[in-house]
Amino acid sequence: MEWLSAENTVAVATAVLGIIASGLMLWVERRVPRRKRIGYRVQMDNPIGDDARSGRLNRRLGLFEETPGMTDATLVLLRVENDGSQSIDRDDYTGPEVHGLTAVFADRTIAGVSVTQPADTDHLMDHFTAARGFGYEGNTLHIPRVPLNHGQNFKLLVLLTGGEVGRAIRLTGGLRDGEVHPNRSATPDDTPPLFGRAARAITVLLTVCVVVLAGLVVAQDDTPSPIGCEGGTLTLTGSTAFEPVLEEVADKYERDCAREEARIEVETRGSTSGVRDLAEAGAHAKNGSPPLVALSDGPKPGGLSALRENRVAVSVFALVVNDGVRLPADNLSTADVRRLYNGQITNWAEVGGPDLQVRLVSRDAFSGTRQVFQRRVLGRGEIANSSLDCRRKDDPAISFVRCELDSTGQVLRTVADLPGAIGYSELNLAGRADGVRRLSLDGEPPSVDAIERGTNSYPYREIEYAYTYGRPPADSLASSFLTYLTRGNGQDVVRTHGHVPCWTPAGLKLCADAG
Repeated sequence: MEWLSAENTVAVATAVLGIIASGLMLWVERRVPRRKRIGYRVQMDNPIGDDARSGRLNRRLGLFEETPGMTDATLVLLRVENDGSQSIDRDDYTGPEVHGLTAVFADRTIAGVSVTQPADTDHLMDHFTAARGFGYEGNTLHIPRVPLNHGQNFKLLVLLTGGEVGRAIRLTGGLRDGEVHPNRSATPDDTPPLFGRAARAITVLLTVCVVVLAGLVVAQDDTPSPIGCEGGTLTLTGSTAFEPVLEEVADKYERDCAREEARIEVETRGSTSGVRDLAEAGAHAKNGSPPLVALSDGPKPGGLSALRENRVAVSVFALVVNDGVRLPADNLSTADVRRLYNGQITNWAEVGGPDLQVRLVSRDAFSGTRQVFQRRVLGRGEIANSSLDCRRKDDPAISFVRCELDSTGQVLRTVADLPGAIGYSELNLAGRADGVRRLSLDGEPPSVDAIERGTNSYPYREIEYAYTYGRPPADSLASSFLTYLTRGNGQDVVRTHGHVPCWTPAGLKLCADAG
């Protein structure tokens, strides 16, 4: 997924701005322009009379039962608090009366009032005097001009008679540069809501919108390619040894770029054959580079200057023998390999193995694996073919058995089935094949890890090249796929198949040195 795409950047930026806007809304509501706020809330409104009107009878003792007027009495706890951002002084109350606030209890009559406050605000009690307007009449309670610092509060426990529980209770009064407003609270100890109702609704809506927007944009394609995807059709040809890599990378590219409807076909017939097919297709193409990429185990043949190379990976190959051929340390010297492949050694007993006839199972002349073997190990071409079925010599006068097959898979299957057989294969495919044993050369095992660390001079290895006819357009599927294969997610597939990608730190050096 391309997390830093323009679309995703816009989505994330929008989400961040939405969060900032929510915080700014809170700041504006609480500090600009109403910096001074007195909030009030009813924390308790309970019947203490017989509650006969509600259909329930209370059980009362003592004063609750004996005091006159208690039959329909109720008890209200009213909390008054400074929930603004600034302190409130006596002079901030703007009413013409001596008192600062007025509480009205609809349909009920005040019978008594008790003032309570937190332990650290005992000084507030000095303001609750008749001289400063503290008193009640009928259903109206006069509250003095009490100075309150930010967060301070006091509570009024009011004894009422007449009326019903839940009737309206309203607190009014003027406040310079501010307001008196009701707060809502379910329990006596709850803090007032941080947002007003409108602010909460807008904030929730805004947050939901920006989160949904970000989610839609980021998740609209949950498997986007880390490189630019292109649509169209493309054919991959060439090396049969590299075919498993091509199949998996092509499938992964199609899934990652599903929206572009890319279609990639893998048709491998050998490195040389693939390179020549590319050259012929390019020569007859009417619109530049054809939609064809050829993979080759090693460099292209001479005389094909129109083909442009892309180094993909370092591939390691191995000599394999039938499981019945047990050699000392599963090792052959390069000199013995050369003697085997020029027909001088025809029985495994001559190199410390079992008494079995040697059968050489080779690839056809178009194979890149064969060309690497000849170039890196033999130092010359292989001897002529002497058998069609790999079992018997076609000419009794010839001392050796040698056959040629079309693919790496055929070689591995034949070596596994044929006693005394020896062949060669891409290392990872050889490691997964049953019935064959891989051989070391001159005591050096075929090890990708050792080669990558630089602790192994094993010779049977080569660069895997990807060839195009000229330079394909930057917006073509061929160009996009090659970038994906060599520098994108395809590198992980290349490595899991036992190759060293050329664009890794170790691969850069290996690919440069091998060239």
